[in-house]
Amino acid sequence: MAVFSEGFKVETSGNSDIIDITPQVTELVALSGMCNGIVLVYVPGSTAAITTIEFEPGLIRDMKAALERLAPQGITYHHNERWHDGNGHSHIRASFLGQGESFPLVDGTILLGTWQQVILIDLDNRPRSRKVLVQVCGE
Repeated sequence: MAVFSEGFKVETSGNSDIIDITPQVTELVALSGMCNGIVLVYVPGSTAAITTIEFEPGLIRDMKAALERLAPQGITYHHNERWHDGNGHSHIRASFLGQGESFPLVDGTILLGTWQQVILIDLDNRPRSRKVLVQVCGE
């Protein structure tokens, strides 16, 4: 078994910016030269998340609205009282979504559904430069 690790940067606008990173992930998986295994996609940090979604405008709006219902910006967060950075909601949202996802790799292809894309959501309240790690374990 071999391990391949590589990353790429994504510039975001923050505020639940949803970005399709499937092309970058697919490119790195191809670069790994592996055919079968597991693909991990991970974003370091406590205010960003990796998940999957059908990347289309209506669902993007629905996701942002759902995140606002889950952890609204306009309520009291003790984190904000301590650090005064106004991103307590960002940390809560990211903890529910998680910073990584794993996918099967079969015959050189990441197994995704027909309408499923890998996305990065920057939940912080300001623009950020995010590094995304892609790690392929397999053969």
